[in-house]
Amino acid sequence: QMQLVESGGGLVQAGDSLRLSCAASGRGFRTYAMAWFRQLPGREREFVATIGYSGGSTLYADSVKGRFTISRDNAKNTVYLSMNSLRPEDTATYYCGAGAFGSSSGGYGYWGQGTQVTVSS
Repeated sequence: QMQLVESGGGLVQAGDSLRLSCAASGRGFRTYAMAWFRQLPGREREFVATIGYSGGSTLYADSVKGRFTISRDNAKNTVYLSMNSLRPEDTATYYCGAGAFGSSSGGYGYWGQGTQVTVSS
């Protein structure tokens, strides 16, 4: 069993930066790929980025490539999402997931409660 807790969201202006954190408790963090997804009310959860269990592999959605960076610290059981050059269309609730490396939300069996990111124009 694993519990995930996201933090770091907030209200920022377009062009600003934020860093989201996801702290994991429970066993097995180092054996899971970790990912960030985002979701708007009434919409499906959208893939943002994922990182392999060792941190050696990453994958990004085209919409965030070059602006967002996913990283992990296995000693701290934490995964991060550094977001630069934020745009109003990045506004969403951001969720951290643990599971199998890939861009499908179905591959992730553990989820946090989400953190809200709002980008004003």
